[in-house]
Amino acid sequence: MKRTIEAVLFDLDDTLHDDTLAYKSAAEEVAWEVAAEHRIDALKLKSAYIAQAEGFWKQLDASALDKKLENIRAQLWGAALAEIGIDDEAVAQQAAVNYNRYRTKYFKLFPGAVDLLRMLRERGVKLGLVTNGFSVTHREKIALLQIGDYFDAIFIADEVGMIKPDPLLFAHACQKLERSPAVSAMVGDRYERDIRGAHKAGLFTVWMNVHGETVPPDAPAPDVTVDTILEVGAALGF
Repeated sequence: MKRTIEAVLFDLDDTLHDDTLAYKSAAEEVAWEVAAEHRIDALKLKSAYIAQAEGFWKQLDASALDKKLENIRAQLWGAALAEIGIDDEAVAQQAAVNYNRYRTKYFKLFPGAVDLLRMLRERGVKLGLVTNGFSVTHREKIALLQIGDYFDAIFIADEVGMIKPDPLLFAHACQKLERSPAVSAMVGDRYERDIRGAHKAGLFTVWMNVHGETVPPDAPAPDVTVDTILEVGAALGF
């Protein structure tokens, strides 16, 4: 029997827009600036920062939600700089400031994202945005991408005090949208964060596997796997 979808939750980064391009491009700009002043290998610094940042976001838990993101980024840049022999808090602080500013230049929705959101709203589907980001940057990002008005509710980790893959976060979002998990779907790019938690909460899951990953052994398969957001409407049955 075909499942009726009355509400759809979307992840933000690498689901609606290419965040990987944004943060890697910004990291490279910062790395070249530091390299010009300190005669270090810019690409090594870029790689070191990306590894630090990806490690942080992968291990993110609720204990980090009361910390300031600007301090976290300065710490990540400090760790990356230390790997290439620079131990200077002021350099790390400035790198974090510049990195945050440069990222905004690269914010761009994936082709078809707005058309999908508009179509779903026209069909009367409730829409929610669920992200593990921090309010201080993600409210700005949502505004710059001009997508806030498409959503009936927005759930940012530090605002709601929960992070994906906590099933309670998905259940909370469905409750706020006044739709049960049985008639709701989650669309996201990360299996562990987006798909596993939503599955446990009872939602229909659409994995937008832009990273070319594989489902972990013995883990539940997504209901549908797609390569791009252009395939999501059909995956949801619209």
